[in-house]
Amino acid sequence: MVYKLQILMINIKIIKISAILAIFSLFASGCGTGADARKYPPDPELRVKKNIEEGRGFRLMDSVGKNNNGNFEFASSNELWRASLDIIDFMPLTSVNYSGGIIITDWYSTGETLNESIKISIRFLTNEVRSDALDIKVFNKKCTTQSNCIISEKKGKLIIELKEKILKTAAIYKKNKKNKNFKAYEGFENSNSK
Repeated sequence: MVYKLQILMINIKIIKISAILAIFSLFASGCGTGADARKYPPDPELRVKKNIEEGRGFRLMDSVGKNNNGNFEFASSNELWRASLDIIDFMPLTSVNYSGGIIITDWYSTGETLNESIKISIRFLTNEVRSDALDIKVFNKKCTTQSNCIISEKKGKLIIELKEKILKTAAIYKKNKKNKNFKAYEGFENSNSK
């Protein structure tokens, strides 16, 4: 009987420790959201103004009286995703998975060389427009006959050119979106006059 009581006490201690660790991990997972404090003013009213002007805030009067039915922005709101699809829009696509962050084209040949074609794979490592956001792979297929093909991964100039073009286009999309979402915040001036 004493042995069973000791095991029960040990089990209760393990459950308590597990519960405390679970609660602690929940609180700790909320830390480190990655916001750069240097980019935001220390004054709360200035932060509110900056966020609302850049389209990251919520204004009650913006949503009142507007009919937003059917206005969904999924992949189209991600600048890298849109830029990638626009750059390779001439190629047929095999797999496009926004939630998985990958675009894979089908084999593409210009018609000049029927025995040689390329395939592009673009993997998104982050949604931010930056140089390490994309992992691009280009595959080359050379066929002597229809059943005798050699596939190899291509390195070099084409990958660099694709990445640069996608990043430049995404940066333009991001700038246009920021300019489109910019609305002056009138509430800040009114709060200073009080």
